[in-house]
Amino acid sequence: MSTAGHAFRDNVTMLRRTLLHARRYPSLTLNVLLTPVMLLLLFVYVFGNAMSAGLNGGHADRADYIAYLVPGILLMTVGMISLGTAVSVCTDMTEGIIARFRTMAISRASVLIGHVIGSVIQTMLALVLILGIALAIGFRPDATPLEWIAAAGLMALVSLALTWIAVGIGLVSPNPEGASNLGMPLTMLPLLSSAFVPVNSMPSGFRWFAEYQPFSPCIETLRGLLLGSEIGTKNAVLAVGWCLGLTVLGYLWSKARFNREPKR
Repeated sequence: MSTAGHAFRDNVTMLRRTLLHARRYPSLTLNVLLTPVMLLLLFVYVFGNAMSAGLNGGHADRADYIAYLVPGILLMTVGMISLGTAVSVCTDMTEGIIARFRTMAISRASVLIGHVIGSVIQTMLALVLILGIALAIGFRPDATPLEWIAAAGLMALVSLALTWIAVGIGLVSPNPEGASNLGMPLTMLPLLSSAFVPVNSMPSGFRWFAEYQPFSPCIETLRGLLLGSEIGTKNAVLAVGWCLGLTVLGYLWSKARFNREPKR
């Protein structure tokens, strides 16, 4: 078998390990899913009328706020799942299994790639679940099949970018609790974006940050794809640029940290 063939086989083996671990120990995935589900139900059924009045110039219509909210909740779910990946990678590091892998004749990159691809697959399955809940409570997208494919591609790209950043966080954290704390920006940034309210309703300092941080352009692009609202060239370019930039940054950071001599 060629070197590339061995590397591919090792990647598949590590991916299978990640998916088997997620299936046998689903509590971490379910725990990180609980927050976006609770926020979706809370904002729709408790704050929905009040928030929709702000969107519609005083006219309350909960259905309008569901349409506005769901794209933000979907990308918040991506951040939550990536936080779980940071904890999983750190757990592997502290329990010594990665130290064992380093001594084996396998592709070193496969250890991280298995985590990343496994996380992206779990994220896409979680997004189907969240989307199903959203449809059940009244979310009615009008995307064409091509727009659905583009939306799925965007969510996978965001997941890939955040997961590589999460892997780096898991590698530098001293313990799983530290990984959870260090990865909090992945879950908090959607709260300072256009996920829940339009950025033009925010104070000027928060507005600038909210407009250009990674989540807002991705949310606006996803919102446009699912609902047919205007995306704008700036949002589309920023969304793709942030995803590609974070993917490269996360990959290089994770690779550099993983190739260092282990201290634990």
